[in-house]
Amino acid sequence: MLTILGFAMIATFLVLIMLKKMSPIAALVLIPALFCVFVGKGAKLGDYVLSGVTSLAPTAAMLMFAIVYFGVMIDVGLFDPIVRGILRFCKADPLRIVVGTAVLAAIVSLDGDGSTTFMITVSAMYPLYKRLKMSLVVMTGVAAMANGVMNTLPWGGPTARAATALKLDASDIFVPMIPALAVGLLFVFALAYALGRRERSRLGVLTLDEVLVEEPRTETVLVGAGSEKTPARDRAATGSGAGSGADLPEEPAEGLQGLDPDRPTLRPGLYWFNALLTVVLLTAMIMEWLPIPVLFLLGAALALTVNFPYMPDQKARLGAHAENVLNVSGMVFAAAVFTGVLQGTGMVDGMAKWLVDNIPDGMGPHMAFVTGVLSIPLTYFMSNDGFYFGILPVLAEAGQAHGVSSLEIARASLVGQPLHMSSPLVPAVYVLVGMAKVEFGDHTRFVVKWAALTSLVVLGAGLVLGIV
Repeated sequence: MLTILGFAMIATFLVLIMLKKMSPIAALVLIPALFCVFVGKGAKLGDYVLSGVTSLAPTAAMLMFAIVYFGVMIDVGLFDPIVRGILRFCKADPLRIVVGTAVLAAIVSLDGDGSTTFMITVSAMYPLYKRLKMSLVVMTGVAAMANGVMNTLPWGGPTARAATALKLDASDIFVPMIPALAVGLLFVFALAYALGRRERSRLGVLTLDEVLVEEPRTETVLVGAGSEKTPARDRAATGSGAGSGADLPEEPAEGLQGLDPDRPTLRPGLYWFNALLTVVLLTAMIMEWLPIPVLFLLGAALALTVNFPYMPDQKARLGAHAENVLNVSGMVFAAAVFTGVLQGTGMVDGMAKWLVDNIPDGMGPHMAFVTGVLSIPLTYFMSNDGFYFGILPVLAEAGQAHGVSSLEIARASLVGQPLHMSSPLVPAVYVLVGMAKVEFGDHTRFVVKWAALTSLVVLGAGLVLGIV
């Protein structure tokens, strides 16, 4: 019964948010509370919620201060050179913009933190998508898939969890998987190209000169998580090229520079200080000198103090990023209710046991393949901790009984990460959809099929190359 209710709870949640019958926060809180009563454990709901909140509190704190830190770094211009390079490549071509989104997300993902990746990617690309009336779910989907592939880096989380759970060396898991993951990343770039061609055929191709401004006008330009007013000029332009063309109406809209080059928050004199501070912060995070929430708390405080020594300026920066902080932290604590009930009632254990018990005996020698296939839905429906520490050891034990090594099982367990990064249980995805102003249900409807296909491509490459 717990197994059935667990699957029913997840299905109910996904259906309601995809149909936009409930907001994600409300669904994350009310649906598990209702199912907790159905299970007959309503009296323990408080304990389950507090357990979930306690486990996710460090993540919420990390995200809060990471948003402030990287928001300040965006404001002061640390990432402007990278953004300008990507934008020069993209110009005003929808195809290049979508491919540029994938490339930028993949590059920034090298730091191993999804929230950082999404903040920088959205801040750079959002104005282009809005100005050219491109699909914002294409931006969020491509960014999430690129980050999902890169999330398998040893310092990204899943590889370290697999190594810890199975008592293996992380490099022995990750290094042989590099060719398969490279194929997966190339597939994301190819998918971005195809989606970009679709956007180009829908909107046409513009040159920067066609959308550059002529008449004085007030325009809102994205600056980090906030916005500021700057004078700009705009005129209608007719698209030409691969598509039939589209007229851009005269209206206040985001400029094509991505980040306003004249915003008053820029601190060019402190550029190298901010760059060094960010390198030290990321190094400390990778080397685990301090807990990540503590590192971002210290980094945010130092960045604010040095770049904005006056109290009113600090308050203004905190206010500019407050909406994102509140949205993301609220979503994390709401997700704590969902995970707390899933784990506390035993639904997760029931679902995992049911899946493992229903693996046909004839599939025993192919447990690496089975693990890869199961990792796609399981890492979407539960946290990485639940999958890697709860289910992976069971799969590895079953594999060893049929002569399949734990290393093969561990490598196969990584293939679900492209889909995992869009799971409603991943806090970073709320940074992505929140900053992009995209409904979570719309993002889910768009990305699930493509992300699942990306995971299958990684798994297929691993099988063909003899990695898993």
